[in-house]
Amino acid sequence: MPPEHIVLGIDESGKGDFFGPLVIASFLADDRMLSRLTDMGVRDGKLISVKRTLEIDDWLRDQFVHEVIVLTPVQYNQRYREIKNLNKLLAAGHAEAIARVAKINRVDLAVSDKFGKPELIEGELGRRKVNINLKQIVRGESILQVAAASILARARFIREMERLSVECGMELPRGAAPKVDQAGRQLVRRLGPEILEKVAKLHFKNYSRIVNPTLFEG
Repeated sequence: MPPEHIVLGIDESGKGDFFGPLVIASFLADDRMLSRLTDMGVRDGKLISVKRTLEIDDWLRDQFVHEVIVLTPVQYNQRYREIKNLNKLLAAGHAEAIARVAKINRVDLAVSDKFGKPELIEGELGRRKVNINLKQIVRGESILQVAAASILARARFIREMERLSVECGMELPRGAAPKVDQAGRQLVRRLGPEILEKVAKLHFKNYSRIVNPTLFEG
């Protein structure tokens, strides 16, 4: 890669979590900045402690061009009902995170962690009239700009989960494991099934197990 090649990394957080939003982040940096990212400990956000993730996030947002898009559960559920396809929903979010940066900054290459057919993001970029060199690679977090984007996305997801937990009066767990079902049933008993529209992704199988507990009790 030639010197001063400006790369935009894109990644998301929350797509595998029943509770909480979907967060998509983009992060811009050139080759000269990579050593600073390495010195700060930037790597795949899933491999960093929560405390350190939030610390690095503060530094990244203060020092670099970036964009963070949050689809609240209400927004997510509305879009999913319209699109009925997670990869298409993700592609629209990735394209928007790219477009917001690329329309006002030079970007030589955009790199996204691969999650579906390449033409999905490309098509969404075309609809936004963004002409950009895009690579979608498996384990994209190996690229520092993508790793930085993963930290931005994960940090915002963590903060949003903390906020939702306070509003619900109980801790909302991550993921989609049985403990998530248990928390969901507890939440529904207290606040009614309509609360799930505001705090969770309703197309997950967890939803049916929570609102129809006879499916797994007994």
